[in-house]
Amino acid sequence: MPGFASTKEKKFCTSMPMPQPRGPSGSGSPDALDPKLATRSARRQASMKEMRATLDELGQGHLFAQWSEGGGSDAKANEARFFEQMVALDASYPGGLKAYVANARQLLAESKSGVNPLEGWTPKVPTGTSLRFASTEYLEHEQVGVQELDGCSFVLVAGGLGERLGFSGIKVALPYQISTGDCYLQLYIGSILALQRRAAEATGKPVQLPLAIMLSEDTFALTEELLKANGYFGMLESQVTLLKQEKVPCLGDNDARLSPDPDDPYRLLTKPHGHGDVHFLLHSTGTLERWQGAGVRWVYFFQDTNAPCFKVLPACLAVSKKLAMEVNSVCVARRAGESIGGIMQLDKGDESMTVNVEYNQIDALLKATVEPKGDVDGPDGYSPWPGSINQLLFALAPYAAKLKQTGGGMPEFVNPKYTDGTKSAFKAPTRLECMMQDYPKSLGPEAVVGFSSVSDAVSFSPVKTNLKDARTKPKGMPTYSAASGEADIYLSNCEMLTAAGVKLPAFKETTRGGVTVMDCPRVVIDPSFGVTVADWKAKLPEPSAVQLAPGSTLVLRGDLSGLTIESLALSGTLVVDLAPGAVVTLKSVKERNAGWAFKDLAEGEEVPEPLAIRGYTL
Repeated sequence: MPGFASTKEKKFCTSMPMPQPRGPSGSGSPDALDPKLATRSARRQASMKEMRATLDELGQGHLFAQWSEGGGSDAKANEARFFEQMVALDASYPGGLKAYVANARQLLAESKSGVNPLEGWTPKVPTGTSLRFASTEYLEHEQVGVQELDGCSFVLVAGGLGERLGFSGIKVALPYQISTGDCYLQLYIGSILALQRRAAEATGKPVQLPLAIMLSEDTFALTEELLKANGYFGMLESQVTLLKQEKVPCLGDNDARLSPDPDDPYRLLTKPHGHGDVHFLLHSTGTLERWQGAGVRWVYFFQDTNAPCFKVLPACLAVSKKLAMEVNSVCVARRAGESIGGIMQLDKGDESMTVNVEYNQIDALLKATVEPKGDVDGPDGYSPWPGSINQLLFALAPYAAKLKQTGGGMPEFVNPKYTDGTKSAFKAPTRLECMMQDYPKSLGPEAVVGFSSVSDAVSFSPVKTNLKDARTKPKGMPTYSAASGEADIYLSNCEMLTAAGVKLPAFKETTRGGVTVMDCPRVVIDPSFGVTVADWKAKLPEPSAVQLAPGSTLVLRGDLSGLTIESLALSGTLVVDLAPGAVVTLKSVKERNAGWAFKDLAEGEEVPEPLAIRGYTL
């Protein structure tokens, strides 16, 4: 599938030159013949010696204990390979290996002694704004937010494969729905381009909205290939930055001794550090500095498989603007016990911070402080704590300044699995981890950190649960499966039609692929149709003249900026595909046909992975 090429940022490792072939010592040696080679070799040796001294100083002498003795060429090459990895790891962590080991020892000591990071903190509902979708207040916020779109930048965190779902490729290549088969990355870039066009209309000047994508060793090449093959999905190469996340060393014990690979004593075991690395990468590559110089004011972080993630952005931009927020967590209404975190203001003496509290910590924290019943719903059927969904809206100027001050370092945690209650040995090597949403923990109490939450609308429907596990979810709890993700994008588009005045048939629950979903007309509309409710209303001047029968499928594709729908009666399936620049009005369109239907797969039926993870076909 096509893809957008990228401006590759430098990898955050200093590659140590590999040993150069050497002849016998004396005048025949290449180093003796070429002073440049001799200088490079000397620098290499000095760098290796310096790194060896650093590791010894950090108590990591065990790493050298099993090395082969002697001065053979294989041993020298292996040593050079080892130190090359060390230099890379040193450069990819704020403060280098010294800081990593020091942080690890502190966190491991706290873990062993059972320190509770929430001890002594009292929660309360933080600063923020809750809006009801399509209400008068919501529409007013949308119109304010549109004026801020020209200052937006976007960061997609996409370091994972779809293996847990049963998909062997990168998650952004998954079709977000099978009525068209368009993938998540195409939808995301199309949404940004639609926001870009709307920003240009609002300001009367050309606008380019930049996108950065954080990738991993597993996803970098495949994402780059997807983008290049699809011509960036219409985005310019200069708008896109690919950031590659490096890993961190594994830790073998409570003394933070680094773990060598059991199959290769000249290599350390490493694991991902977590999506919190995105802050370090944006800073250390100069991406934020470059964006700031281009007039960017806002940074919007979003995830790799949440199709409706841009739906409420204009309204949430207005919340950030009105409340002068440095950090705005874009939230959803959360049900008690739901497996998403809650945004809380935590107070302890003169200290205060507004942060995400993980869902498995909420109940105990509330019982120990303000609510003896723990995590319970309020009178409206929802928890008072806004649901954290890892969609974050930052004001760029204070964000860039803070990262410049900290070097991009993030609050971390460690989660070792101990062999027994003495907590003296690990079942397997562990590592330090960091989360993107923990950035506010690094801020002082003067920073304005809060939330914006939109109810009565689908704006969060990630695909992260495999079909087998989704089928066993308790009734009423979101499944976050491929089946629910697809159903929710149809529902989200229907919500936009309804907000624009279209009367649709009543929605009802159904089972698709063994998963309970909401059944409604299957509506797929390209983001170019409009980015606000007001935009959709303008394209539907007579909403009462638009009728979609139950079970219908309406697909509007291509460049919809010139499309107006005056009258449409559909029973079945209608696909309209517009060429770039086309101006089209649908007048008195009546279509009735057999339509498309979803069919559950038979047990063991052989189908492509995107269908297998759903449990049905079209």
